[in-house]
Amino acid sequence: MTGDQHDQLAVAGPDELPILHVDMDAFYVEVERKRDPALVGRPVIVGGSGRRGVVASASYEARAAGVHAAMPTARARRLCPAAVVVTSDFSGYAEASEAIAEVFESVTPIVEPIALDEAFLDVSGAHRLFGPSPEIAWHLRSAVRQATDLDCSVGVASNKTLAKLASVAAKPTVQSSGPEPGLGVRVVERAEQIAFLWAHRVEALWGVGPVTLRRLNDIDVVSVGDLAAVPIERLVAAVGTAHGTQLAALARGIDDRPVHRGGIPRSVSHEETFDTDVRDPDRLRGEIVRLADAVASRLRANGLVARTVAVKVKYPDFSLRTRAQTLAEPIQTPRLLASVAHELIARLDLSTGIRLLGIAVSNIAEASAPPVRSSAGVGVEALTAPETQLQLELGVGRHFSGESVSSRDTESGPTGDAELDRRLADALDAIRGRFGGAVISHGAAGLRDGAPGERRWGR
Repeated sequence: MTGDQHDQLAVAGPDELPILHVDMDAFYVEVERKRDPALVGRPVIVGGSGRRGVVASASYEARAAGVHAAMPTARARRLCPAAVVVTSDFSGYAEASEAIAEVFESVTPIVEPIALDEAFLDVSGAHRLFGPSPEIAWHLRSAVRQATDLDCSVGVASNKTLAKLASVAAKPTVQSSGPEPGLGVRVVERAEQIAFLWAHRVEALWGVGPVTLRRLNDIDVVSVGDLAAVPIERLVAAVGTAHGTQLAALARGIDDRPVHRGGIPRSVSHEETFDTDVRDPDRLRGEIVRLADAVASRLRANGLVARTVAVKVKYPDFSLRTRAQTLAEPIQTPRLLASVAHELIARLDLSTGIRLLGIAVSNIAEASAPPVRSSAGVGVEALTAPETQLQLELGVGRHFSGESVSSRDTESGPTGDAELDRRLADALDAIRGRFGGAVISHGAAGLRDGAPGERRWGR
């Protein structure tokens, strides 16, 4: 490695390799194998089992046949007829994830969960107790195995990008003869960072999805090394200023993002895969209300607010479209979230129907004040009875005064939750907390069976 290349590397602080990325191996599949040992050694697919189902995770035996996550289950069955398809209770994965998180937090408080099955850890303050970073990685792998009987792969490096790539390099590999054990732990020393990074295909980097990949391929970029050699002006012309600048830095090993402690998620979302394509506006309105209620409930339960609302739809041909809006003030109630989502959906062509609908919020922060718990407006005792399911109409696109949302919008969208909105949301929370989540719902949304997101992989 030349001196110039060495100068391009990110500065990691007092510890040379402070960042670990821990990723569970075939997490959903292995949790299912714990529940049913008869699945061990067999090709297993976790996901939706019907014609609209998608693969959430595949065992290494199934991956050898070409099965991968996000693939339609019907296609996966054709590729691997011997596979066992398991559609399971998501709570089992959450329980395992909590046990894994306890192991992480026994080593360092600086843990950034990325999903149920992966997280970044900053172990720069853990060396006195646990030794150098590579020793910590092996300790974590052993401790996770002991606590959960599940395996993980660990990447050790100076920054997040390199640690993530290292954990992938540590994973088991798929061979025609079956799965081959991986390294378990992959340490990327500073002296090898550039060589390690540049050998990867460019799509291994964050932010290189299908569209960006096509644009990079058009300028003859295939590997990360190719990307690092592209003049910044040409890269910016291909993918835009912000994206191009970020990719140029990552290609040189520069990633100064810190590990953020868990607590405030980057986004909160719910989505639904429908049994048949949905075209009916009234049906979509009910689904928007239902998903918005689920997202807003999670925000309030964690004392959070959000300023950016996004919707996602998947068309019958599997193409995706998204629309997003950043609001002038943060929100956390379902009525306003549903109103914004409804307006965003209205910007999309729905004439062919949609197979999936999702609502997400980001730009999340802690609420500046605790939720209003006033008894004015809606009396919980008067509204509820244990044996009664109530329905409450949200009024998507309308304020309680009857005035339309659009007439009160600023350039950045609606201006935040009104006090009556918050009181109504508080009442819903109180009712559900006392009698259960299914006892009350919003209008037509109450006619749907199952919880929002329960069919995240289809039936």
